[in-house]
Amino acid sequence: MATAIEPEAPQTPSGNGSRTSQTRTEHVTETTTGSNKKKFVLPIVGLIALFVLFWAFQKWNYGRTHQSTDNAQVDGHIVPVLAKVGGYVKSVSINENDHVKAGQQLVQLDDADYVVRLQQSQADLAAAEATAGSSGFAGQAQAQVQSAAGQRAALDAQIGAARANANKADADLARAKELAGKQIISKQQLDASQAAAEVAHANLLAAERQASAAGGTVNTAEAGVRVASARTLAARAAAANAQLQLDYTKITAPASGEVSRKQVEVGQLVNPGQPLLSIVADTGVWVTANFKETQLAKIHPGQPVEFSVDAYGCTGEGKVESVSGATGAKFALLPPDNATGNFTKVVQRVPVRIAVTKPCGASRPLRPGLSVDVHVDTSR
Repeated sequence: MATAIEPEAPQTPSGNGSRTSQTRTEHVTETTTGSNKKKFVLPIVGLIALFVLFWAFQKWNYGRTHQSTDNAQVDGHIVPVLAKVGGYVKSVSINENDHVKAGQQLVQLDDADYVVRLQQSQADLAAAEATAGSSGFAGQAQAQVQSAAGQRAALDAQIGAARANANKADADLARAKELAGKQIISKQQLDASQAAAEVAHANLLAAERQASAAGGTVNTAEAGVRVASARTLAARAAAANAQLQLDYTKITAPASGEVSRKQVEVGQLVNPGQPLLSIVADTGVWVTANFKETQLAKIHPGQPVEFSVDAYGCTGEGKVESVSGATGAKFALLPPDNATGNFTKVVQRVPVRIAVTKPCGASRPLRPGLSVDVHVDTSR
């Protein structure tokens, strides 16, 4: 049985018109949406451009009146503590990062040897004082002076007696000569008077010479007193030095601050001059900024400074205190020598010391070594 096939309906022009109308409507909608987007974006771009221009102007204006560097750090007084005498460490009374006060005992060395030396020097001083004497008693040297002076006085008295005998003998000799001229006495009696006068003069001369020798003894004894006094001073100085050596076994804090870099332990043998620890002193901190040499023309003491601390993100204030007298390279271990080899010009940096007038607060202390960014107001 055959199946009939129905013919397709012909397309009418009204269907094409509907699709064309829809396409036109979509195009108008897209055009309207694009216009709205442009109206919304253009003001934002304009605002961003104005903001960038304002920021650029601010940076330019700030750069005209400020000199800045990030090559800066906090500095402070770091006091090394060294051993003045050698010995074994007996005790250590502090720990790392402890806060200590000036004069506080930190380390005790074994002092047995120094106590013995002090006792020996004190004994030497006592012996020297016994020889030289003191304000309370006369010493051996002074006793010798007194003895020599007594002998000299006795000899002076003997000289007086010998002189009197010599005068009497001269008078007797004169009378004997007169009587012998009148032949009243014999020649033998005259000779006896002559001999007696010569003996008396000889005794006088001997007494005078003994007195002169006694005077030399007195001078020697007085010189002995001066020598004994000098030895006493030397012994007293030795005793004082021994006392100092004993006191040096107690190592104390030279300044108030925090203990850092502790390198001493109990039982350790230390030598004179050996570093034991360091103390970051409480005497205050400052900022050292290493500016380029091309930035120094407008920097001078007294200008206000603003700095930011990398560790805390805070901002502090200060003022320029001084400018170094030489570049940092001149203080290096191996300073550059531009007269040798090939020369390459490098911009040098000069340290500038900045006093801190407004730190970041007690809860954020400035510690030596912290990095900071420094801005110096050169308009003032």
